[in-house]
Amino acid sequence: MSRIHAGLDFGTTNSTLGLAPSGGANAGPRLLPVEGDAPTLPSALFFSFEDGKTHFGRAAVFEYVDGAEGRFMRALKSVLGSSLMEETTRVGRERLGFVELIGRFLAHLRAKLEAEAARTEAAGEGRIVLDRVVLGRPVRFVDEDDAADCAAQDQLEAAAKGVGFSDIAFQFEPVAAALYYESRIATEELALVVDIGGGTSDFSIVRLSPERARAQDRLDDILSFTGVHVGGTDFDRQLSIAEVMPHFGSGSTTADGKRRLPVWYFNDMATWHRINTLYTPAIARDIRALEREAAEPKKLARFAHLLEHRSGHRLAGAVEAAKIALTDADEASVVLREPGLAFEAETTRAAFETATADLVRRIGGAIEEALRQAGVTADAIETVILTGGGAQVPAVRAAAVSRFPGARIAQSDAFGSVGLGLGIDAARKFG
Repeated sequence: MSRIHAGLDFGTTNSTLGLAPSGGANAGPRLLPVEGDAPTLPSALFFSFEDGKTHFGRAAVFEYVDGAEGRFMRALKSVLGSSLMEETTRVGRERLGFVELIGRFLAHLRAKLEAEAARTEAAGEGRIVLDRVVLGRPVRFVDEDDAADCAAQDQLEAAAKGVGFSDIAFQFEPVAAALYYESRIATEELALVVDIGGGTSDFSIVRLSPERARAQDRLDDILSFTGVHVGGTDFDRQLSIAEVMPHFGSGSTTADGKRRLPVWYFNDMATWHRINTLYTPAIARDIRALEREAAEPKKLARFAHLLEHRSGHRLAGAVEAAKIALTDADEASVVLREPGLAFEAETTRAAFETATADLVRRIGGAIEEALRQAGVTADAIETVILTGGGAQVPAVRAAAVSRFPGARIAQSDAFGSVGLGLGIDAARKFG
């Protein structure tokens, strides 16, 4: 029975498990469904104080958005290498260290892997090797601090070993994202890997070649690496501030025209991780008081509804849906209909691009910096590899590819290219 190897992409926003049989990419890598039929699992945990359970992924987000009492944690990867890793945090009656918290999330993924191992072996499809894994890591966990960067990898390795992985290798995420493409080239190429994630955007110039594909250490093949704290959620936020929040009172004045309403309420409502902080009696009273003063009280009444019905995240979901629709359409609607509120606002791709122009400019600047650090010009780039959900946004895609008119464009799996690449790498390293 053939052996199947696993790669685990523990991402800031989403995580995936890639599987590949011995023999590498040509044998057919695949992503393991890790939440229902979905191949991605949001990197989030919710410790419920109501039922005592720990919820993961979309279920964790649902509990948090639904207003359940508990502790919500996400983006744990960003804590690796920081001073917080030496501390504990209170979760209900317990105090847990961050290695243990990350371990609980990894244990959930390992349980999915074990269930798939039982299924594949029973079906005669192969034997998944459960004690070995290739983990992804950024080129730098921590900028300009080698000791902290090494500590971050050690901490992630400790968390993985704590849940049963005994033989652990690492691969750089931009290399992993390029591995599936690399397996299909005949000569050396210089590639720009563009990874637009949920919270950050990373750009790497990587040397790819059939000869180097099986090398254990690919650090020398990464000629440069840059990143900016711009991701998909920032595009959602700017679209909401520009096109949606004005319908809820942003930019309005008092009835006497003497002052504008405070903007921070609306900015927080447009920011996913700030929405729950608005659900307090004091803020509800403030908004009702502003409604009485406002020149356009109906707009403030809509905002009050969001607070009273905890509908902020549902509105954020509608904004994200409109953003996704604008990938293929020139117009889209932001729609939120529920008892007491029937809201619909039209927006356009042109308005979206105006609202997010500064974000796109910052992405373009990071690409220029990657070229500068690598000491190459744009015409030296032979391939641009796009990955991450944000790379689907037309303006972002244009910013990434317009500088390289002679390069071929390789569109990787938007959310799973790193996981697939890690699976390929695991089959090569352990096969």
